[in-house]
Amino acid sequence: MLLVVDIGNTNITLGVYEGDDLIGNFRMTTKTPRTSDEYGVFIDALLVSKGISVKAVTGVIISTVVPNIMHSFVNGIRKYINLEPVTVGPGIKTGIDIRTESPKEVGADRIIDLAGAFYFYGGPAMVVDFGTATTFDVVTEKGTFEVGITTPGIRIAANALWNMAAQLPEIEIKKPDSILAKNTITSMQAGLVYGYIGQVEYIVNKVKKELGYDMKVIATGGLGRIIFDETDVLDIYDRDLSFKGLKYIYERNNKQ
Repeated sequence: MLLVVDIGNTNITLGVYEGDDLIGNFRMTTKTPRTSDEYGVFIDALLVSKGISVKAVTGVIISTVVPNIMHSFVNGIRKYINLEPVTVGPGIKTGIDIRTESPKEVGADRIIDLAGAFYFYGGPAMVVDFGTATTFDVVTEKGTFEVGITTPGIRIAANALWNMAAQLPEIEIKKPDSILAKNTITSMQAGLVYGYIGQVEYIVNKVKKELGYDMKVIATGGLGRIIFDETDVLDIYDRDLSFKGLKYIYERNNKQ
C-alpha cells in the first residue's frame, strides 16, 4: 500500500492506495503544533480506523507548502511506519517541465496537481485548485507548465469580510437560493459565491483567449464543488487530483 500526503496551509490530507484503488482518505489541521510522536500516533490511529495496518504500507510520498512542520512529520513517519518518505522537491521526477521565470518558487502543491491532471486527463489542461489560495495553472499537451495565476481563496475572502467589518457576522460559505439577498447573511453568501463564480469564469476565459487555444479545465480543492456546480467553464471536478499526482510521481521515481 502507498500512503500519499499533501500538507497544505490549512489542512493535511492523507490517502492510502492499494494498487490503483484509493481505499482511504483522511484530513487533519495543519496549524496545530504537533511532535513527531503525535503525528505518528495520529496517522497510525487514522489508518487503523479504516482497517489498515501500518505494516501493510510499503511506501510514503509527501508534498508540502509548510516546511516548518516537515521535521516532526517526517520523523513521525520514520518512527511509526518505519519508512523513509519520498518528498516532492528539487531533483524528483514529476513528468512536468516547469518553464516559469522562477521554477524554484513553484509550490509542490501546484506540481502534484499538474502531474495528476496531465497523467490522468492529458494536455492541454488548466487546473483550478480551490485551496487556501485559488490557483489557475496551465499544462500544455507536452507537459510544460508556463502559466499560473493566484488569487485569494474563498475562505480568505470570507475571513476578510467578518474580520475587517465589525458588524458582519461569521457565516457558512454556501450558495443562497437567490442572488437577490434580503438579509445580511444571504447578502454575504451571495457576494462571496456569485462573485467567485464570476471571477473564475473571467479568469478561465481570459487565459484561453490570450493563449489562443481551448483546454480541459479541472477543478479540485475543498470548496471547488460549490463553484463547479454553478458554472460551465469547469469541465471536471476531481477532489482526489493531488493524490493521483502524488501516486504518479511516486511510481515514476520507484520504477523497478
